[in-house]
Formats: sequence, structure tokens, C-alpha cells
Amino acid sequence: MSGTTTAGARLRAAAGASRWVVLFVLCVSLLLVALDATVLHVAVPAVTGDLRPSGVELLWIVDAYPLVCASLLILFGTLGDRIGRRRVLLIGYGLFGAASAVAAFAGSPMVLIGARALLGVGGAMIMPATLSILRAVFPDRRERAVAIGVWTAVAAVGAAVGPVLGGFLVEHFWWGSVFLINLPLLAVLLPLGRVLLPESKGCGDGPWDVLGALMAAAGVLGVVFGVKRLGAGEGPLSLATLGPLCAGAALLIVFVRRQRRREHPLIDMRMFARPTFSTSVGCIVLAMLALVGLELIAVQYLQLVLGLSPLETGLRLLPLTFAAMAAGVTGSATLRRVGPRRMVSWGFVLTAVAVLLLVLMGQHDRPGLLTAGFVLLGFGLQTTLFGAYESMLSEAPADQAGGAAAIGETSYQLGAGMGIALLGSVMNAAYAPAVSSVRGVPAGAGSAAADSLGEAYQVAARLGGPAGATLRTAARQSFVHGLHITLLVSAGLLLLGALAALRLPRTMECPAPGAEGVPEPRRLQGQPRTRAPQLHKPPEQRGSRPSGTPEPRASSDPRADPRTDPRPDPRTDPRADPHADPRAATGAPLPAGRGRG
Repeated sequence: MSGTTTAGARLRAAAGASRWVVLFVLCVSLLLVALDATVLHVAVPAVTGDLRPSGVELLWIVDAYPLVCASLLILFGTLGDRIGRRRVLLIGYGLFGAASAVAAFAGSPMVLIGARALLGVGGAMIMPATLSILRAVFPDRRERAVAIGVWTAVAAVGAAVGPVLGGFLVEHFWWGSVFLINLPLLAVLLPLGRVLLPESKGCGDGPWDVLGALMAAAGVLGVVFGVKRLGAGEGPLSLATLGPLCAGAALLIVFVRRQRRREHPLIDMRMFARPTFSTSVGCIVLAMLALVGLELIAVQYLQLVLGLSPLETGLRLLPLTFAAMAAGVTGSATLRRVGPRRMVSWGFVLTAVAVLLLVLMGQHDRPGLLTAGFVLLGFGLQTTLFGAYESMLSEAPADQAGGAAAIGETSYQLGAGMGIALLGSVMNAAYAPAVSSVRGVPAGAGSAAADSLGEAYQVAARLGGPAGATLRTAARQSFVHGLHITLLVSAGLLLLGALAALRLPRTMECPAPGAEGVPEPRRLQGQPRTRAPQLHKPPEQRGSRPSGTPEPRASSDPRADPRTDPRPDPRTDPRADPHADPRAATGAPLPAGRGRG
């Protein structure tokens, strides 16, 4: 581990006072990845009108980026631990820029799908690298908490601003402009990253497990793809859903067993045996499950029930973004004051309260109520994510920061996919029955209208007359009813997350600084404890002092061995300082541990 220690010293020297500039570069990098996850959503109608993709091709245009990104996070996160996180990040910049240019000028659906997949590769290289470099540049937990607060706030901003920015660009330019906005930022980030970002690595012991990395990538891809098929309306027992889910789960089980047997694993599975780490990962999944599922349903409600445009919808979601930013900025102080357990648990409770408040929404616009609900929702969820990410990253060893960051980001993506699948299924189950059997509407038309509210509006327009108006009204009422049921289910899941968070520590434990003034990383079970150098002199050096010259008092290091303590015994040595303890001058016995062993 001496190489790791030396690399850490070089990293601290390179970062120094510029670590906040490094944080700025990392946050802009994350902003790019977060924007591309949502910026295309409002451009889908324009892409459909221009490229004329089939239904399957359109699905892959939207899903290729998050699928590829989620499946490769562990691969590139652990690769960064071996070859250098800065190196992986810079390569990710290059791939992201090239893919953005190809996507902007794609002339066919297949070219756009390939470009989106390449964007996912670049995003998978960038996302864990930003968090693991942050972990290395900010070794002090208090400063790292501030940095993670900014980092999580930027992630929330990117995800929420994406639809607003995309709607503006599509209205004023063409759909390819949503990808071109990446190029100016990358033109600045690439040279800045080469100059400012310090290189950091893990211990690098043993060969990199290529087969294990590919196994993890394929397993995550299968699970996420199966979950997304559930969210798209496929039955849970259909081959398109069950096949990828079972294959992915089997590969992940084999991957875990393989890592437990290897002397130098990609990811030390003993991290999951620590309650803080495993609970933090679970809280990230639950928080994202609620956030993404609710955002999707909220967008449909704002556009299809209240009749807002895509740009107006994005603007209505801005209070959620501003509240999330406030939670990220104040998160460090909150964490120090209340501790991880209360912070994450009360964040879940606050989010559940916001969700229950939104149940009061109906078929008519209530801007004040909607804004209040979104503010509480954004602040509560960001508080939860902040506490969970900070606890997870602080619990992981520094030399496995890339792997830990990849686990956190994979949990983030998996929770998002599960949220769309689970809450979307609840929504469909509550919406469809009443729409499929509307009186006066043909059975075929009712069955088609039961697929979604947008489809119901199209069927109602084709029917026209009283039947069309009746179907439209019934569909709106059923959608609002389904929204209320979904919100209640979401509130229950959030309260479950609040209970799970009770396994987190009560206080924010900051370890004592080591010999170089840097907090020592937490130790996994079975790892040897690294001791700080002893500050007292060995016996042979103490004997070389001139006779009669008292030795200087040793440092009050609690780990010093009392049997080699150079201080004079106040009970037997006349050189003892009587002011050190009032009982020393009278010969009274001192408390245990104060004399010589």
C-alpha cells in the first residue's frame, strides 16, 4: 500500500487550494451527463417527424443512452481505480464529444441509436470518475460533505433543466441542437481537465478482472432492460421481460461469487456487509424510484390534464430544481448537525408529506399547491440523496472509490428504471379499467383508449360527438384517480425508506487525522489497521542523552505504549512535575493508566 500512500501525497500536493476549482470541473462534467439523460424527451416528436423511426427504433433512440450507461458504470469505475480516474474521465470527454456531433447530424434512426449508445459509453466513463476523484481530492470528511452537496445539487439541476432546455432548443432550432450544446462545454472541459485534474488510482494490486467486468456489465444490462420493458407495459411473465431479468440476475449472482473467491476482486463485496454502505445504496434506489416515477407522471399530468406546453411544463418543474439546489448547498451543515440517520430518514418523511400534499391536485390547475408540493419534494429527496451518497462514499475505502462510485451510480440508474416500471404499472392498473368500459363507446375504441391518456385523446378525436366527449372526460377522471393511487403507493415506499434509514449512524463520524493531517480511510473487516508513527523515542536513543538532562515529554498520543513512555513516574521520580497532577506532590496514587505499566 506504500504506492497508494505516495500517490495520495502527490494528489494532495497537486490539488491543494485548487480543489474547489477541481470540484467546478467535475460538476460541469456531471451536468453534461445529467442533461443528456432528459434533454431528448421533449424532442421525441420532432425526431419522429424527421427520421420516421419505427416503434422499436424510437424505443431504442430513447433507451440506448441510459441502458448502455448503466451497464458500463461498474466496468469503467473499477478500471479507473486501476489505470487512473483522470485518464478514464478524459477519454470519456472525447467519446462524449464525438457521439454528440454524430447524434446532432444523424440522418437515419440507426445512426442516431448508435450515437446514443456511444454517448452512454462516454457517460459511463465520466459519471463514476467525477465522484471518485471528488473522494480523492477531498479527504477531509467535512469538506467532502460540502463538495458532495454541490455535486448532488448539480445532478438535480441537470435532470430537471434538461426538459426546459430541450423544449427551448426544439422550439427555436432543430432537434439536433439538443446534442450540439455539449460541444462548446467539452471544448473547454477537455483542456481544463488535462491541466487541473489530478490523477488518482487505487492500490492496483493484482490483475484487472476483465471477465468479471464484462459479466457485471451484461448482468446490469439485462436487469435494467427487463425493468424498462416492465415500465413500457410488457407483462411481467412475457419473454421480453422475464428473459433479460433472469439472465441478468443470474450473471450478477455469478459475478458476486466470483468476486468473493478472487484474491484481488474488482469490488470488495465485504463493503455490503457494512450496514452503513448497504443501507445507503438501498436508500439511493428508493429515492430515485420515487423521483423518476413521480416526475414522469407529473409531466403527463401537466401536459395532458392541465394542457401545458413542454416549455411551460419544464418551467413548472423549476421549483423542484431550486429546492434541490438549496438542499444540496445546506446539506453539509445539516449532516453535521443532525447526523446521517436523521437526515436521510427525515428527508424521506418530508418527501412523503409532499407526495400526500399532491394528492389534493385534481383536474383543474392549482399553481400554489403544485409549487408547494414540488418544493417539498425537491428538498426532501435531495436531502435523502445527499445523506445517502455521503455516507456510502465515506464508508468505502479510498482505494476503491471508483468501484463504490460505480455502485452508487448503478443504484441510481436501477432505481430510476424501477420507478418507471413500478409506478407506471400502478398507474396503468388504476387507469385502464374505467376507460376500457365507458358507456356508449365501442369496445375496440375503449380498449385502445385504455393504453394511455394520450391514446385516449386520439381515439376520442376520431370518434367525435357525444361518444368522443364522454370518452375524453372519463379518461381524464381515470387518469387523475390513477395519479392519486400512485401517489399513495409512492408515499408508502418513501416511509419504508425512512424506516430503512434507521440503520445509518446517528452522528457524522470524522476520523482523527493521520500523520500527514489526512483522515485515514475506514477499514474493512480483515484489513490490518494502519498505525500512526510513534512520537516517542526508542530506548536506545533515550539512553544516549547526557546524564541528568530530563527527556522531553512525549506527545499525548493515545496509541502510545505506556511501557515505553519516556515521562518520569510522579510516584517514584523526583524530576516529576508536581503541577501535572495535584496528587503527584503528595505521593497519592494516580488513576490507572497514568503511571508506568
